[in-house]
Amino acid sequence: MPTPLKTSTQTTNLEINLKHHGGKLGVTGSCHELSIKHNGNNHGILIDCGLFQGRDAKDKNGNERKLDIEFPIAHLKALILTHTHIDHIGRLPWLLAKGFKQPIYCTPATAELVPLMLDDGLKLQLGLNKGQRERVLALIRKQIKPIPYNQWHRIPLTSSSASRSSSPLKTRFSSLYLRFQPAGHILGSAYVEIKLPNNEVIVFSGDLGPSKTPLLPDPTPPKRADLLVIESTYGNKIHDSVETRATRLQQIIERSLEDGGAIIIPAFSVGRTQELLFDIEHLIHHKKIDSKIPIILDSPLANKVTKQYRRFKKLWSKEATTKLNNHRHPLNFEQCIVIESHKEHMKIVSRLKSTAEPCIIVAASGMCAGGRVMNYLEALLPDKRTDIILAGYQAHGTLGRDLQNQEHQVWIDNQPIDVNAQIHTMSGYSAHADQSDLIQFVEGIEEGRKEIVVVHGEDDVRREFERVLETRNYTLR
Repeated sequence: MPTPLKTSTQTTNLEINLKHHGGKLGVTGSCHELSIKHNGNNHGILIDCGLFQGRDAKDKNGNERKLDIEFPIAHLKALILTHTHIDHIGRLPWLLAKGFKQPIYCTPATAELVPLMLDDGLKLQLGLNKGQRERVLALIRKQIKPIPYNQWHRIPLTSSSASRSSSPLKTRFSSLYLRFQPAGHILGSAYVEIKLPNNEVIVFSGDLGPSKTPLLPDPTPPKRADLLVIESTYGNKIHDSVETRATRLQQIIERSLEDGGAIIIPAFSVGRTQELLFDIEHLIHHKKIDSKIPIILDSPLANKVTKQYRRFKKLWSKEATTKLNNHRHPLNFEQCIVIESHKEHMKIVSRLKSTAEPCIIVAASGMCAGGRVMNYLEALLPDKRTDIILAGYQAHGTLGRDLQNQEHQVWIDNQPIDVNAQIHTMSGYSAHADQSDLIQFVEGIEEGRKEIVVVHGEDDVRREFERVLETRNYTLR
């Protein structure tokens, strides 16, 4: 059902509603529509268009969801992307296939990452060859309109000719205004401020990052929000601190080195991988772990994304910038070995299966739902000397969630695999804000009615976060 926003529109015939095409009752498939009706005209702005993953990828009957866009798009005037995780952009090719030709707004860093993140999906899900994929990505690049942080940008709802011919009342409602602010989640991530014609502001949080992470600056709350659409992925939890996560990482590495065997860290190519590399470089620099241990980055996509992180150094935190100024390279250090070819990847998997020599492997995907990490898991999960570090959210229905639940046997490529490895969960590496961060974000908003719609959370988590907000006298929609 659409979520209404009460506005002072009795004399202007302006009606604002929210529609959720994904990500309202789950953690993946984010896709929200801001619907604007005025004088009989219907306009829409889409915020994200993500892929359903894990349990969310199945319908109520247990069948795989179709990726086709099943909602109307002719009235849509723009797509706004908050960041490039696949659960926020993964259905973009299907949106274009349905005929969407409107501008795609995002930050400059997000504009660079979108084609990188979508390329694998076009290959694996649609079976497109390199030339076909490039044609799709070229079309997406053409529609992308990068907007820097902290700049208001006009989104026209009517053509210029229609605006010139309309009455003063209609002209007044010919545009919305958009502004991106840093969300601290991953490189280029943003929360979105949309200013309505009556100067009310709707804020979409996208995915907010946790506070005090060393690589990206903390998100700063908006000054005004009349309606806040906020994520709740970890709305019921408090993460480990940055100091605690580095200490735990050190302890796991030290214990693993005593036993021998590999440390496997499934990690998303954008965000988690870079945070892990940052901390590992810190431990090596301060001689807290053996500087000779190989750090294997086995993800071509993660390597490309890491290069973009280095390119956009101006978006780093003060701590990270200070390291660069001191001639340290937290995302490009000597011990980090990048694996490019599939042949080289399989060679290393085979070698580790037979030798169990110590190393740290960072490989996608972060939920163990595909990618090169699957070959490492299949080969090394039965070995009790192996350590698996789950460094972020694991959706229901993924192999990562099964491992997190300490299952003694899992299935990979329709084959049962015994799990003798040590499984560790480290919430301190989540790229999502925890409950205290989310509350701090909400309470930092100074102006507006601050009506709140809670999205992007599992049912029990979302409800608990809503209860916390209600105890603080916020109005939920």
